[in-house]
Amino acid sequence: MIFISILTLIVAKALPVLNTNISSLHFTRITSIVFLITGYLIINSLNLQSLGSGLGIYSGLFHITQITQLLEIFLFLIGGLILMGWPQIKTKINKLLPSVAWQENYSTDYSLIVLFSSLGSALLISSYDLISLYLSIELQSFGLYVLSTLYRDSESSTAAGLKYFLLGGLASCIILLGAGIVYSYTGITNFESLYLINSISDINQQYIIQGLSLGLILIFVGFLFKMAAAPLHNWSPDVYDGTPTIVTIWLTIIPKISILIILLELQTKLGIIGDIIPLLNTDLQYFIPFVEGYPAVKVVDLLNNIQSIGAVQAAALIKNLLLISSLLSLIIGSLLGLAQTKIKRLLAYSTISHIGFLLLALAINSEQSIDSFIFYILQYTITNLNIFLIILALTYLNNNKNNNKYTNSSEGGANQAGTIVRDLTFIIEFKNLFFSNPFLSLSLGVSLFSLAGVPPLIGFFSKQFVLYSSLQDGYYFISIIAIIVSVISASYYLKIIKLLFTQLDSDSSNELNSISNIENENKIILTNTHSFIISTLTLFIILFFIKPSIILNSTQLLSLSLFYI
Repeated sequence: MIFISILTLIVAKALPVLNTNISSLHFTRITSIVFLITGYLIINSLNLQSLGSGLGIYSGLFHITQITQLLEIFLFLIGGLILMGWPQIKTKINKLLPSVAWQENYSTDYSLIVLFSSLGSALLISSYDLISLYLSIELQSFGLYVLSTLYRDSESSTAAGLKYFLLGGLASCIILLGAGIVYSYTGITNFESLYLINSISDINQQYIIQGLSLGLILIFVGFLFKMAAAPLHNWSPDVYDGTPTIVTIWLTIIPKISILIILLELQTKLGIIGDIIPLLNTDLQYFIPFVEGYPAVKVVDLLNNIQSIGAVQAAALIKNLLLISSLLSLIIGSLLGLAQTKIKRLLAYSTISHIGFLLLALAINSEQSIDSFIFYILQYTITNLNIFLIILALTYLNNNKNNNKYTNSSEGGANQAGTIVRDLTFIIEFKNLFFSNPFLSLSLGVSLFSLAGVPPLIGFFSKQFVLYSSLQDGYYFISIIAIIVSVISASYYLKIIKLLFTQLDSDSSNELNSISNIENENKIILTNTHSFIISTLTLFIILFFIKPSIILNSTQLLSLSLFYI
């Protein structure tokens, strides 16, 4: 469905008759409908009996299961909601300056590129071969590179897109190098075959196991790079801050969902017995536990439960990598966020901190931790989507209030003869917004409290589940660190909330007026659909605790199916 829609929109954009008669609003709404219809068609495929154990398609390049289908439905639903945030602009007609052309052209490009990126994300979730994995991540990434530079006349957008392209290309090279090493040592690329080799290899085949482990580690490093997990995070704040908010929403949510799901697939299949590491020496009398605090167990007591030494090695190396990245992400995302003065840079470091929680749950790799992992993805996506939609709404209303036109291309998108949507860039710009937009400000405050983990909001339960599974499996040190950094990160969320409810003084008013004071003849419309989505997401965040069983039971069934189907 997505592929057919891409071809249809390309033809519509190429034909002058259709391109001139179909407005940007039509392209955006058509793309949203495509996402919703695709999700509905996937729901019908869940009735297939063969999806219980999985269905291989395209010669095993992709593997369709109920888990992948459900996650694709969620992905397309979120994609459709993001497109609702595209601005609609009423422009005074001027024959000499066709200002409407800027908004029209970029809106149609945005819709088409979003479809390309979404197709790559959906394929990545179902990838079951190193070849399809690499092609899917590249299809997703190329769309993101173009989205980052969508506003070609904006210097900040161009610089952000160039940095994203160069570092994203480096991450892709690392993934390709890892895939090449795996193939050179094993001669196969299919995941099922790799799982089989990893489970039956013994201590006499260390050459193959070492090559397989090295390749998998490089693949994981490449994905962590693309996901902006610490210490591979430096590109993220610059790119998020340089791109317009409507593009930042996509960069923050959709790529991370697909990458986390493919990491979940690899980790659950490779790390089921990753809680112990064998002491590989000539005596081989004891197995030394990976987690400090476990009693040493004689090898004779474990031989019946361990399939291979190679599997333990690969699982232990991957677990170490995820735990180190999780710890660094928690610390860096929380501490560096305190020094930020720009809203999107602050949210970028907030995202890094939340990635730390996700990687912690993924590294533990138990039924309960994977349950908390899936639930955390759900709440992170909903809360971040709501925050960015609220920021967009406040941006549109602020543009209308101040009648601003941004001529210097350092912020937002720009065209010398076009309509400009100047983003809310600095945190100080949120000052006094409650008194002009009380409902949007309250919704933003609720979402920020949820990210901070304040009960009884949904963000509190997600952090609680991750920490509970971490403590239950003996990860006491990193659990204490996670609790401390959660308290620290709450301070910069509270800083934004405080500004929302603070009245302007004369100095602050002059400072805000100096940011933008040029008249604009165009008016941005905040649609009813946009407002309805914000209110619905806010109510879900607030009222989740009243009826949590539906979501929690679903995530628990998904986690159990990964281990027992």
